[in-house]
Amino acid sequence: MAERRRSGTVGNVDAVGRVVFGSREGELTPGGRGTGRFIRTLPALLIIGGLLFDSLAPPNFTAVPLFVAAPLIAAPFFSLSRTVRTGIAAVVSVTVMRISDGTSTQVVPVIEMITVLTGSVLALVINGVVRRGNDQLASARAVAETAMRAVLPTPAERIGGLQVAARYEAAQADEFVGGDLYAVADTPYGVRVVVGDVRGKGLGAVGTVAVIIGAFREAAEQERSLEGVAQRLERALAREGTRRYGLDAMEGFITAVLAEIPPGAATVRLVNRGHPEPILLHADGALEVLAPSVPALPLGMDLGVWPDRADEWAMPPGATLLAFTDGLSEARDANGVFYDPAARLRGRIFPGPEELLSALTDDVRLHTGGRTTDDMALIAVGRPAEGQPVRRTTVKIVGRGGDTVRN
Repeated sequence: MAERRRSGTVGNVDAVGRVVFGSREGELTPGGRGTGRFIRTLPALLIIGGLLFDSLAPPNFTAVPLFVAAPLIAAPFFSLSRTVRTGIAAVVSVTVMRISDGTSTQVVPVIEMITVLTGSVLALVINGVVRRGNDQLASARAVAETAMRAVLPTPAERIGGLQVAARYEAAQADEFVGGDLYAVADTPYGVRVVVGDVRGKGLGAVGTVAVIIGAFREAAEQERSLEGVAQRLERALAREGTRRYGLDAMEGFITAVLAEIPPGAATVRLVNRGHPEPILLHADGALEVLAPSVPALPLGMDLGVWPDRADEWAMPPGATLLAFTDGLSEARDANGVFYDPAARLRGRIFPGPEELLSALTDDVRLHTGGRTTDDMALIAVGRPAEGQPVRRTTVKIVGRGGDTVRN
């Protein structure tokens, strides 16, 4: 699971300007800097507008609705202290106006002051309800994130002499529970990787993810062949299916790609079970889409048994294997055009897997305008070239000939 996003405080306006809780002092800031700035100043503008209207309008016109609206608008967006200050400012403004014009003891002005005071008290009640809801949401998000981090822990930067980076990108800013998965294991047969996508979302999908990852970690250590690992996952999913009911029992399945990078061999072997085709990026910017020689059904389809077949490709030093779920390849822009990772990455050079994933997630976010509808899991495994530094460094992405490439 990605560590780069939503860590630390719960909330803030995210990179695409969506509404996120807890941006400052427990406040809720609507999406976009311009909108957020307007909301922050609106209660003060209403009070100032009410003062101007009352001083310029005829005596039979009143600005009380503006004073009542100010604390009510502040309630769901501001902290408790700012809501209190807004309510006090509204009540004091009406009181001072009526004292100054000598009508503070008349029936109608008194009713006006009581109305503003009642609106301010109601605003405090609304603020309390919203804050409790924010706390509950923050707690639920923390639990969901903890569950996902337990199921999808961030892999080590170096596994079996290879560089590794992984990301889990939730479709919504406040969602952590999904059905995308990845895992990496250093085994006697080499570094083995699985990336998959469970049909469905929610806690049921997370349970299936846990089953598949647990089966993968066990099978990756024990099975001599990658095909054997795939069959073990198939059997684990079948056992899980016997505990399902209704629609899930009939339609549950997982698309997955399994990879194996043997020790001491500049090759990568893949078994693809109905999953988006991984990409192999070379040190010179060249790129290969690793399509399976024989298409295969996803895991858990239960439509027959066919032997798995692993395909092998050369993976020289400096090359990086990129595997991802369809949340990346099916991301659309405003015109409905799918994101094409191969076309976007071809000809680009990255210092390492971490920089590759950072550039890729930023690029797909720009492509969609932040309107992603599906989670995506990504994992990149790089074979270091001779003399490549052990520690990762963040540098600019460059294209052929050293020209800077903007993402």
